[in-house]
Amino acid sequence: MRIPITDVTPESERAVVIGWINEVRDLGGLAFYILRDRTGFLQVTIVKKKAPEAVIAAAKEASRESVVRVTGTVKATEKAPGGRELIPETFEIISRAESPLPLDVSEKVPAEIDTRLDNRYLDARRPRVAAIFQIRSAVTHAISNLFYEEGFTNITTSKIVAAATEGGTELFPLAYFEKEAFLNQSPQLYKQMMMAAGFEKVYEIAPIFRAEEHNTTRHLNEATSIDVEISFADHNDVMDLLERVIVRAYTSVAESCGPALEALGAEFEIPNTPFPRITYAEAIDIAALSIEEEIGYGDDLSTAAERAIGEEMGEHYFITDWPTEIKPYYAMPYEDEPSICKAFDLMHPRMELSSGAQRIHEHDLLTTQIAAKGLSPESFSFYLQPFRYGMPPHAGWGLGMERLIMTMLDLPNIREAVLFPRDRHRVTP
Repeated sequence: MRIPITDVTPESERAVVIGWINEVRDLGGLAFYILRDRTGFLQVTIVKKKAPEAVIAAAKEASRESVVRVTGTVKATEKAPGGRELIPETFEIISRAESPLPLDVSEKVPAEIDTRLDNRYLDARRPRVAAIFQIRSAVTHAISNLFYEEGFTNITTSKIVAAATEGGTELFPLAYFEKEAFLNQSPQLYKQMMMAAGFEKVYEIAPIFRAEEHNTTRHLNEATSIDVEISFADHNDVMDLLERVIVRAYTSVAESCGPALEALGAEFEIPNTPFPRITYAEAIDIAALSIEEEIGYGDDLSTAAERAIGEEMGEHYFITDWPTEIKPYYAMPYEDEPSICKAFDLMHPRMELSSGAQRIHEHDLLTTQIAAKGLSPESFSFYLQPFRYGMPPHAGWGLGMERLIMTMLDLPNIREAVLFPRDRHRVTP
């Protein structure tokens, strides 16, 4: 019976392994085949004077990245990966790989990001790449566990919608029978409707779609959003939750992903809490001191401004109390100063990770705010209707999974954090 490579030890005495040929070294009388599976590496050592002829013949035909099954005895040796080697009695080619390979899986020869993504099935065999997705899986698991511990209900909302979630035109249209529909840019409206349904605490981890014409290392047109909504909560309550989510994600990776972090060579630190909180006005003042471009109150934060503020803060931090006019219509204005709303962004020194707010739960005020943004309340009738029948106060946020992984692991490009990226130019594989 086949066992994972990491379970092969000298104490095993005999083993049957199946894996990919990561590397071949032929030294004349000796040949070394380094096998790889998702757990690690194992050296298969063929002594040509002693090995069965069938083993020598099959090994000679096997190319790098071919899948092979090897049966043999296990011996201890300090020179081999993991301190053991397999002396083969049988060597079977299950699936032979063509040569040359589109890219070097052993990582000795670097490849451009486009070449890697075009051949993602090969790229993902590389231990460093596989480590990113082992960590992403651990983060998803840890965050879901936290939500369940805190009494959340996992929901799934539609990704085909009739109107923009947050207004604007940054939507992908699609033909939906006789109608026009769009790919959803956020589950925002549905999360809020579930507050009217009495669910009180909901979360969703799912794709979102943004038709933004970016060509940067930190933007995607299909991303994964971690979304939360809580009844009877304000913006401070959900900022506290967001801190717990970030720390739980980092802590879980630190505790359970040691080999993956080692494969990445990542310098990893769990963020300190509480995260600092600065107001939008304070953030603008910090940026104005460091960047050449003019920035005034009411301007959105540019990439240069975010970078300047991040360098000053040096850690995760919140920007709070944003101007109402530059945040979505559903952000709750302060009662005593309606020009400022109870919205926030969670920032990493490199970029924005999350945005959220306490929401407007009053029907008439929400209708007024939709109209003030130049949108038609009639287009949002399905969304507005629940606000007529007892909508509790509520708050929530959306957190970008890829940006979380990118900043956690200090990846140079957000495409590294998603298996099959979708950006302005890439729709395959």
